[in-house]
Amino acid sequence: MLQIHCPYCQEYREEEEFSYAGQAHIERPSEPESLTDQEWAQYLFFRKNPRGLHHEMWYHIHGCKQFFNVCRHTVTYQIISSYKIGDRPELEQSKAVDKESINAN
Repeated sequence: MLQIHCPYCQEYREEEEFSYAGQAHIERPSEPESLTDQEWAQYLFFRKNPRGLHHEMWYHIHGCKQFFNVCRHTVTYQIISSYKIGDRPELEQSKAVDKESINAN
């Protein structure tokens, strides 16, 4: 079971208190009416499924009821960081962990 740190509550809680909400940092098109059906489908339905670091959005269902982002390694399930919506992930730390995991596999 994952222990997830909520950046709003400032506590580690069990995964059961949260709900996965999909890939993080997906930007809504500024002019959706100008997109083709293919581009709109790409925005709505297609998400990355990486082997390695992945930025995800989570919702604290049984706590503060806030959305936040998590940087998690999809192979090891190691959570690198959690941060508030609108904040940027700790990229340098994420890159270092990703290189370590690639060398280990």
